[in-house]
Amino acid sequence: QRADDPGRHGRFAAVDGRVYTRPCRTKMMTFYFVYPNPSIFVPDTEKCPSSWLIHLRYGTKNPLKNKEKRLDYIGRVTVEKEQRESRSGEKFTEELANLGIELNEHQKEQFDQYYELLVEWNKVMNLTGITEYEEVNLKHFTDSLSIARVKDMHQVQSVIDIGTGAGFPGIPLKIVYPELEVVLLDSLNKRIKFLDEVIRTLGLEKIRTIHGRAEDFAKKKEYRECFDLCVSRAVANLATLSEYCLPFVKVEGEFISYKSGDSDEEIRDAEFAVKVLGGKITDVDKFQLPGTDMGRSLVKIKKVKNTAGKYPRKAGLPSKEPLKK
Repeated sequence: QRADDPGRHGRFAAVDGRVYTRPCRTKMMTFYFVYPNPSIFVPDTEKCPSSWLIHLRYGTKNPLKNKEKRLDYIGRVTVEKEQRESRSGEKFTEELANLGIELNEHQKEQFDQYYELLVEWNKVMNLTGITEYEEVNLKHFTDSLSIARVKDMHQVQSVIDIGTGAGFPGIPLKIVYPELEVVLLDSLNKRIKFLDEVIRTLGLEKIRTIHGRAEDFAKKKEYRECFDLCVSRAVANLATLSEYCLPFVKVEGEFISYKSGDSDEEIRDAEFAVKVLGGKITDVDKFQLPGTDMGRSLVKIKKVKNTAGKYPRKAGLPSKEPLKK
């Protein structure tokens, strides 16, 4: 009896009442697992849940110590965890349906793979403070896709995500709208390595990462005023973000900023900078992210004329001295 693990950790086989797995490698060690009771994991299915491999991989330094007791514990934890995740996944699907988004099975699997990679890499680098399955679905994935409230993404061909961090909102947008051409920009190289691994594992195409500062790449001909849409969930002031982002947007394109729900003053203060940079604030969509206490404002800025060549200013100035009257 042999089956594929739906996760990314290899295959398993049940032979003569024992479960054998291929080695699970980490950066520091390789574990070989041998289990005497496959019925704990595969009572009614040929698929082995990836969650129990993750538990074994990170749950203890010695996975074979107190083997029978540990198998029973992992079996119970896995069932409870998968039941919670099933309910959470259904809620995620419902919230996306409210945005007019319906995921196919492949896209659902991609989001699950993305989640597993996020949690795995977050153990060794600071990607997010949110790691629970349901919270990631709502506060990262659904939030990223809430742009569908204000923008028909099927009419967009090219997107650049400035200060993408762990890939939000760029990667969720790419999963749901695979026809998009996406560029992810971040100034931290280790985050770029994580994003490259996500792109590879999920099998995403027409998406690439660039490591550097927005102030530098916005001056380059191959990026300046080339994109239909620029998005950013970065926490910088909107006047500063506009100077980073609007130079990437072609005339008649848009920059959409994900701001907190109480950003009215910040938005008003940014109006001058937006105008100087060739943009115009056309809409502010305020709402509460479903199932959370998070307020969100999506600020739509249309590019009405070319950005002057002197913008963005040299590195550091947009944040230290935002454009103002």
